[in-house]
Amino acid sequence: MLQEFKNFAVKGNMVDMAIGIIIGAAFKDVIDVLVKKVMLPPLTMLTDGINFSDRKWVLRKSELGIDGQEMTEVAVSYGELFEVGIDFLIISFVVFLVVKAMNKLRNKGEDHKDKTVETPKDIELLAKMNELLEEQNALLRADRPQ
Repeated sequence: MLQEFKNFAVKGNMVDMAIGIIIGAAFKDVIDVLVKKVMLPPLTMLTDGINFSDRKWVLRKSELGIDGQEMTEVAVSYGELFEVGIDFLIISFVVFLVVKAMNKLRNKGEDHKDKTVETPKDIELLAKMNELLEEQNALLRADRPQ
C-alpha cells in the first residue's frame, strides 16, 4: 500500500491535484472580489437597497400559547432563496467571463501563425505535421488522373 501511494505521489497525480486545489482556492477569492466589489454595487443601486433576505411568508406568527409558553414563528423564507439564486447567477456569469477571457488568451497562445506569442513546441510540431499532410494530399490529388 505504501508503494502504491508512493507511485501515486511520484507520478504527479497528487501534485496535479494539489495545484488544482490551490489554484481553485485562489480563483474563488478572485471571483468573490469580482462579484462583491464589481458586480453587486451597481445591482444594489438598481434594487434601491432592498434586502431580500428579510422576505418571508409567515405561516404562523409567534404568540403566547395557552400554557403561557411562546410559540415560535413558522415562516417560509423565500427571500434568502431568491438572494442565493441571484448570487449564483452573478457568480456563474463572472466565472463564464473569466473562463472566456482565459480561453481567448490560450487560443492566442496556441495559434502557430501568430508571431507575437511564443507557441508551445507541441503545438508547433502538430501544426507542421498538419501542413505537411495537407501538402502530401495535394500532391497525391495532382498526380491522380481524372
